[in-house]
Amino acid sequence: MTLITDHRVAPTPMVDPFGRMVSYLRVSVTDRCDFRCVYCMSEDMNFLPKQDLLTLEELDRLCSVFIEKGVKKLRITGGEPLVRRDIMKLFKSLSNRLGGPLEELTLTTNGSQLEKFASELADCGIKRINVSLDTLDPIKFRTITRWGDLDKVLTGIAAAQKAGISIKINAVALKGINESEVEAIIKWAHDGAMDITFIEVMPMGDIEPDRFDQYWPLSQLRAQLQSRFTLDEIDYRTGGPARYVRVKETGGRIGFITPLTHNFCESCNRVRVTCTGTLYMCLGQDDASDLRAPLRASSDNKLLSDAIDQAILRKPRGHDFSIERNISKPAVTRHMSVTGG
Repeated sequence: MTLITDHRVAPTPMVDPFGRMVSYLRVSVTDRCDFRCVYCMSEDMNFLPKQDLLTLEELDRLCSVFIEKGVKKLRITGGEPLVRRDIMKLFKSLSNRLGGPLEELTLTTNGSQLEKFASELADCGIKRINVSLDTLDPIKFRTITRWGDLDKVLTGIAAAQKAGISIKINAVALKGINESEVEAIIKWAHDGAMDITFIEVMPMGDIEPDRFDQYWPLSQLRAQLQSRFTLDEIDYRTGGPARYVRVKETGGRIGFITPLTHNFCESCNRVRVTCTGTLYMCLGQDDASDLRAPLRASSDNKLLSDAIDQAILRKPRGHDFSIERNISKPAVTRHMSVTGG
């Protein structure tokens, strides 16, 4: 994969209107997924035509411009990123930027393809992976994901750990589904030397269930945990919005991502680019900037760099997520799989 870079273009640091330095980029390489999780997608999804997607070469060039402009952490997402054909070519190319301005290259995955790709990912310098896993019950897992195979995911996690990759589990808190499991999931994760982060349901995209019926506030989940565990506040960050505690009884860490019960936007250093080259300055807002047109208009990157600068100046203070019963439309019309969380 050949990277086209014009070193005559002096990069402009990305600082938003509220003085926050943007140093974390999340890039969705596909909106497709081999699962259909009930809080994320409709069962009968209409995916983008493949011709609308940026090529891997274009994604590589776009990421490289962001790195030159101050991105230190790059997370590849989807959909499910590992179902994108030839995706390892992108990882291998981006890995060449590690050790320079790029400090971390990582991904979020459902784990279904990890057994196949774990060794190659490790060879690309990937040290950490987030795996989305909401239950350890095979029947519940199939219900939540509609198409998923829990054993395949657990095998993939084991393969990644064997390859030397650290795993963090992401679990969406789902009322009436995994409420009774959280202690067991925490013990399983910590026994396997894995951190775990709980996430509130986000009102993004039309899905069949009413999200109000799925929504379990993390304030309630945390209160439940405090009746069973000793939770000590710690000053630990991974670059994302999670706030962590250490569990005295297990020695492991638990993160909490609370877009609804506690807005975490005050320190947001993140932007997201979709597989079509659309830049979203906030996960919970619809304002976006088209980067595909300037990317394709010129090979010298100046138009692309200028478009990024103009978009960053529109980054909002925060999102406006809320969940209420029988609200006919979600807070954001696009599905989570479009922007990759």
